[in-house]
Amino acid sequence: MRIHVGLFCACIVALANAPSHGQSYPARAVRATVPFAPGGGTDFIARVVMQKLSESWAQPVVVENRPGGTTIVAAELVSKAAPDGYTLLITPVPFSIVPSLAKLPFHPLKDFEHIALFNTAPLVFIVNPNVPAKSARELIALAKSKPGALNFGSSGSGSSNHLAGELFNAMAGVKMVHIPYKGSAPSLADLVGGHVDVVVSTLTSAVPLIKSGKVRPIAVTSLERSAEWPQIPTMNESGLKGFQADAWNGLSAPARTPKEIIDKINADVAKVLQSADVIEKFKNEGAVPKRMTAAEFGVFVRDEIAKWSKVTKFAKVESL
Repeated sequence: MRIHVGLFCACIVALANAPSHGQSYPARAVRATVPFAPGGGTDFIARVVMQKLSESWAQPVVVENRPGGTTIVAAELVSKAAPDGYTLLITPVPFSIVPSLAKLPFHPLKDFEHIALFNTAPLVFIVNPNVPAKSARELIALAKSKPGALNFGSSGSGSSNHLAGELFNAMAGVKMVHIPYKGSAPSLADLVGGHVDVVVSTLTSAVPLIKSGKVRPIAVTSLERSAEWPQIPTMNESGLKGFQADAWNGLSAPARTPKEIIDKINADVAKVLQSADVIEKFKNEGAVPKRMTAAEFGVFVRDEIAKWSKVTKFAKVESL
């Protein structure tokens, strides 16, 4: 078989100079799907990051809200999209909780490439000032002395706030009764009114009440103290070693999305998270930028799913 040497060499040069998926991406508009309604914390974080990526890419990034099923509706939509990097999922902590509470039309690990973590945000345990506990240790002692007498409110059954409270029950060996609310506002109102003893809240929502003295902070759920509220201890340092129940948000794509695209998005997100204006906007939302490689974020999501599965089984949380 005779090969035309000139033609062969030309082909090799052309292949060498051909742009990879990562180099040519994105060549058109990208859609980022938020699994909640507009206006919440996840939606805010998503829009901040996506706006920066749009500027970096010189391509529109359309943020689309698809609420329903505690992330299921949006996640199913993205899992079935073409694996080309043009349909992405904003992935919040409930994505790792819902697999233990519902039969899913997708697999949370096998059907996704988990690209990047955006942020974590600590929750905080707060009590009505009439509750005679000023620390996590005192709250544990009080709960043990009165099994089933204390209650805690959350923004809803199966929420990260709810499961943080159940994680406290499991690790402390106590039984505070869960009171689910339809959102954080009514739970906080009932806490101030003395109708509930403890509430697990986002730090951002709790800060005005803490400042006014209407509630007392007990501990935050992150491994390290909040940079903004360093005077509030962590559960981790208050006798519950390893306690961690942060809210978080990240970015995922359909399975089989090319690795070059995944790596490019991850690298570009890392640059966004270093921007001074992004850091400031996150700070105002009580969020802390967190950098992870795609591989690290995949492990993180896997571990979160495993952790919350154990907690839901322990607490016998009802299926969605």
